[in-house]
Amino acid sequence: MVSAEIEILITLLAKLPGLGPRSARRAVLHLIKRRESLAQPLTKAMGDVLENILTCSACGNLDTQDPCQLCTDPKRDATLICVVEDVADLWALERAKVFQGHYHVLGGTLSALDGVGPEDLNIPGLIDRVGNGGIKEVILATSATVDGQTTAHYLCDRLASTGVQVTELAHGVPVGGELDYLDDGTLGAALKARQPV
Repeated sequence: MVSAEIEILITLLAKLPGLGPRSARRAVLHLIKRRESLAQPLTKAMGDVLENILTCSACGNLDTQDPCQLCTDPKRDATLICVVEDVADLWALERAKVFQGHYHVLGGTLSALDGVGPEDLNIPGLIDRVGNGGIKEVILATSATVDGQTTAHYLCDRLASTGVQVTELAHGVPVGGELDYLDDGTLGAALKARQPV
């Protein structure tokens, strides 16, 4: 038997991505055993984040300031915008240190099955940013899923009249990948995107 308070905590943690009921139960037990060294600092950190984090009005990133540090960094190339589906994608690109332009977070992808249309995403913000001038290239960094590619095609159509160069991420064989382990879609994309040596 578990107290109602503990059960509520387990139920809430189980709603997090990657945690099921069993993992959440183990996490709660771990937190309770380490109240002072882990649970209390975690509670304070969560409170600080919830109280201080803002959504950047320019790009959609999460930060303690608006506009965010990435948008206000003078070292970044303001003529490039990389369009991503979610903040996690932005963070992945930043972690890799492969892009030095600005970002635009859509907040998801178009999905007819889930009822997500253009009005549900931050597409008007992107069109406005491009329309204000100064942008030379928009890089579509949407996922290689049906919804991601549908979103990329829609954005390409919407941006066609602006005269801005629109590019997308390459798809195909990952670095270190072996052909035998790749799915048919990845192999097909890699073959279509082949380049001269």
